[in-house]
Amino acid sequence: MTDHWNVKLYDNQHSFVSQYGTELIDLLAPQNGERILDLGCGTGDLANQLYMLGVDVIGIDSSGNMIEQARKKYPHLEFQQANALDLPFEDEFDAVFSNAVLHWIKPPEQALEGIYKALKKGGRFVAEFGGKGNVQMIVNSAI
Repeated sequence: MTDHWNVKLYDNQHSFVSQYGTELIDLLAPQNGERILDLGCGTGDLANQLYMLGVDVIGIDSSGNMIEQARKKYPHLEFQQANALDLPFEDEFDAVFSNAVLHWIKPPEQALEGIYKALKKGGRFVAEFGGKGNVQMIVNSAI
């Protein structure tokens, strides 16, 4: 599978994706010392924000380009290249956090099973997803 993510374009012209995710961090309400998985971490900006709040965070992304850039930007954090459809974690995280990723994942049910498995009992999952035109489809369906 070809890695089509251009990290310079992502960081320079699509930085709004991470900026929107800042509000999601508020919803996540991370607690000092929690272990959190940033699913689809991109170039690591939100993972670093979590770290600055005292969280033990691991960022994963299926894109090797994104992971390489995240490691360059934030060498103090752990980043792994991994596919959301085949998460290698079990009962490890207090929370799974995902910003602007899940609309890319097919089949979503398989990713959700892996997320559930990665969470500790009582863990939480906070995510935002959508894509160009998604909200318009919802509006059209409701009319």
